[in-house]
Amino acid sequence: MGNSRWLRFLAFIVYALAFFSLGIYAHSSLTKAGSPALDRIPSPTAATPVAAAIGQVPDNPFVQVAEQVTPSVVNISTVTTGKGRAPNELFRPFGNDPYFRDFFDRFFEGMPRRRQQTSLGSGVVIDKTGLILTNNHVVKDADEINVRFANKQEAKGKVVGTDGKTDLAVIRVNAKEDLPVARLGNSDTLRVGEWAIAIGNPFGLDHTLTVGVVSATGRSEVGVAAYENFIQTDASINPGNSGGPLLNARGEVIGINTAIVASGQGIGFAIPINMARRVMDDLVKKGKVTRGWLGVGVQPLTPELSKSFGVSGDGVLVNQVMPKSPAEAAGLKVGDLILSVDGKVIKDPRELQRVIADAEIGKTIALTVLREKQQRTVNVRVGEMPAS
Repeated sequence: MGNSRWLRFLAFIVYALAFFSLGIYAHSSLTKAGSPALDRIPSPTAATPVAAAIGQVPDNPFVQVAEQVTPSVVNISTVTTGKGRAPNELFRPFGNDPYFRDFFDRFFEGMPRRRQQTSLGSGVVIDKTGLILTNNHVVKDADEINVRFANKQEAKGKVVGTDGKTDLAVIRVNAKEDLPVARLGNSDTLRVGEWAIAIGNPFGLDHTLTVGVVSATGRSEVGVAAYENFIQTDASINPGNSGGPLLNARGEVIGINTAIVASGQGIGFAIPINMARRVMDDLVKKGKVTRGWLGVGVQPLTPELSKSFGVSGDGVLVNQVMPKSPAEAAGLKVGDLILSVDGKVIKDPRELQRVIADAEIGKTIALTVLREKQQRTVNVRVGEMPAS
């Protein structure tokens, strides 16, 4: 009996040692380098930045654009002093009593009838010496222009030149040091669906960034300016954004924000930077914008007119030739159908207007004209548009 107990005790010891050894083996297998359990836990490597490993979000293109361009975007506030109602119209303590009315009219006669209006907008620095591009309607009739930079410094602005036909203006500030300048892109290569980033001061909220896409290009008939070739975007543009930059994902300025559709959401318009660049250069060099001129009045083709001319719908019909104009000198006639200018197909009157306005003054251009159902080429020397 004693031997039996002793054998059972030895068996227990053997089983315990076996289980203990098995536990040590399993633990060492699970914890050794390269085990599947530990491979599921990411570790910072060259492919996994340390910032990401500790929970920080790496920079995205919008963050980079904001950091790069925001210093060159400014807040523009203006004060306009204009005529207002006379004090005697605002305050008559004795009502319309004839005696007292005459007394107050004489008392206030000759006093200045002035009132002040303030407006807010945006702008973008285009030259390190202090040139800023903005909208004409932001600074129009302003008696005082205040410019505030991203670093909260302020300066007085002075108008260099304005162009109401494109709603653009250039102002200048006296910069004590070189200013950060935004890079200008190429709006002619824009495609619908590209990223569009607007930076400005909507409702006076400094340096707000909104993101959307280019919804359309070549928009006209908006009713904002005489020369319209707008970029349409759904990036939020609100009052106070006017004059600020519309940017692509590379941080290049592709347009100047100028208008919104008040009754719609996500419908904003920007002046293409290539158009703005030409206007800006003229304003800086000459203080005004010079444009090409033919001296014709034109109208769009209706379906009936297209059918009678035997054309597909492109072209504009000449309905007026002004005396002593380049068009008259070249022999253009009422009833001519202008199909193209230097090979560029003309689809509507606004397109002809833009093409001629952008043409070099004094340059001879070739108009393809349909007259009496026969095509011919009319060479016209571009004149300068009269100031009126």
